Amino acid sequence: MAAPVPSLLRQELERLAESDQRIDGRGRWDRREVQLEVDILYNAEGSAKVTWGDTVVYAGVKFELRTPWPDRPTQGSLMCGAELRPVAHRKYEPGPPSPQSIELGRVVDRGIRESGCIDMEALCIVPGEKVWGVMIDIHVLSDGGNIFDACGLAAIAALRTAVVPAERFDVGEDHVLAVKGTPVMASFQRVGGRFVYDPSEDEETGGEERIHITLGNEEHLHSLQKGLKGAFTPAEFAEILEVARTHCGELRELVSSMEGN
Repeated sequence: MAAPVPSLLRQELERLAESDQRIDGRGRWDRREVQLEVDILYNAEGSAKVTWGDTVVYAGVKFELRTPWPDRPTQGSLMCGAELRPVAHRKYEPGPPSPQSIELGRVVDRGIRESGCIDMEALCIVPGEKVWGVMIDIHVLSDGGNIFDACGLAAIAALRTAVVPAERFDVGEDHVLAVKGTPVMASFQRVGGRFVYDPSEDEETGGEERIHITLGNEEHLHSLQKGLKGAFTPAEFAEILEVARTHCGELRELVSSMEGN
């Protein structure tokens, strides 16, 4: 039997959808306010904080020297991990990484990796012996809905302001990490029978399938992730893709405005 509160919430969301309304008063494609800060963690080589409505996330970038993978002797590596702890929301539990945190890290990782914004060959120091490993650590402090977009934005902002600590490892001079482009994620959820952008916590609780789209600078589609059960039509996808282009462009400009600050 379905839980009473989600059932009642779903009914309310469906009622609002009949008149194209949302539970927090936004329009169907409206985004909540987004604030971005960079270089805020003293123990990271690059960092960012994103406040997206009631959602707050941090991302930090660290570097390590490592031996390259045998099948990629001239390429560095990229790893992205996410932490979802009870401090962020009562639905999270302490302990090893949960399926939700694993999915979050993988979706953010895929959007960045598939965009090719980091040249893995440029991370090579000595072929077959020594390369840079880039690690992105994401921590969600408050989950007020749509943590995927917030974490994706924090991750790319942290990367674009990261400095490779070559002097500390005695392999050259410190230099800014070369990042080509700014892949940005846009998330949509079916709520009340139609898709909305930037779902709130209530919309995620009472909604159905969701879609995460990552677009690059030229509006190229770098990754597409579907979550939960359900399907979307070609017409629906064309519509949300157009909305994603607009919002990703605006957020890309926000990241650009932070560089050099």
